[in-house]
Amino acid sequence: MTAHRTAAVAAVAMAVTLLPAIPALAHGAPTDPVSRVVACSPEGGSHTRTVACRAAIAANGAPFTAWDNLRVADVNGRDRQLIPDGRLCSGGLPAYRGLDLARSDWPSTRLAPGAALTMTYGSTIPHTGTFKLFLTKQGYDPTKPLTWSDLPTQPFAQVTDPPLTNGAYRIGARLPADRSGHHVLYTIWQNSSTTDTYYSCSDVVFPASGTSRGSGTAKGGGASYTPVPSPSSSGASPSGSPAAGDSATTVPGTPAAATAPRAEGGPSVPLLAGCAAAVVVGAGGVALAVRRRRG
Repeated sequence: MTAHRTAAVAAVAMAVTLLPAIPALAHGAPTDPVSRVVACSPEGGSHTRTVACRAAIAANGAPFTAWDNLRVADVNGRDRQLIPDGRLCSGGLPAYRGLDLARSDWPSTRLAPGAALTMTYGSTIPHTGTFKLFLTKQGYDPTKPLTWSDLPTQPFAQVTDPPLTNGAYRIGARLPADRSGHHVLYTIWQNSSTTDTYYSCSDVVFPASGTSRGSGTAKGGGASYTPVPSPSSSGASPSGSPAAGDSATTVPGTPAAATAPRAEGGPSVPLLAGCAAAVVVGAGGVALAVRRRRG
C-alpha cells in the first residue's frame, strides 16, 4: 500500500472515530421566561437542583442535555391534532416526558399582567419560521396535566422570522391583562426552513388582583428564579411589536441571519442526527470533509 493510500485510510478511520463525540449544532428553547427544559438541563444552574427538576429528571430517566432539540417533524400546523393532551410540554416525545409532570413548583418567572414582554428564545442554529405564544386561561390549575383546552384557541402574540442575534431570538409581545396566579406560557415555533415544530412550557406567576403590577419585566427573587442567560447573550434590541390582549398579532421580522452557531457547549446528541456541522479531518496531507446537512 502506498504512503498516500495509507494516509487516506487513516483519515477515514479518524473521522469515524471522531464523529460520535462531536456535538450537533441544534436549535432552541426559551431561556427567559425560562422553559422547563432549559431550567432542568445541565445549563439550568441552581434550577436543575430544585425539587421539580429533580422529579422531572427522575421521571424522564435521563437528564435534559439536549434542551434545544425538543422538536416534532411534519406537524404542519396540526398541533392540536398530533400533540396529545397532557403531553404538551414534551411535544409528545418520550425523551422529554418528565416535562409533563403536573405540579406547581416548577422554576418560574414573575410577570405583570398587561405588561410588555420580550421573550428570549436561545438558539444554537438559525432557522426561519413563526413563533406563536399562548398563555393558559385564567383558572388554570398547575396540579393537573396541561391540555389544549387550558389554552386559548388563538395565540396572544405571533412573530415571523425574527433575527437571530447573539445566540437568541427576541420576541416582543403584550401580555394579556386579566391573568393572576400560576400560568404556563406555551410557545410553538413552526419552522419554515425545516419540517420541524418546537414546543416549550415556561412557568410564569402573576401577582394576585389588586397588588402592584411592577415594571412588567421578568424578575428574580422570592419564589421566582433568576432568568437563565441565553448563549452569547447581550443587550440586543427585541424584535417584533407588542400584541394586545389575547388577539394574535403577526409581526414580520428580518429573516434569520446566518449567524455562526456556537462551536461548543451545544447539546450532546450525535452529529449525524438533525443538523450536522461540516467536519474536515486531515492526516498525512489528505483532507476528508463531511458535508453539512441542514436540520
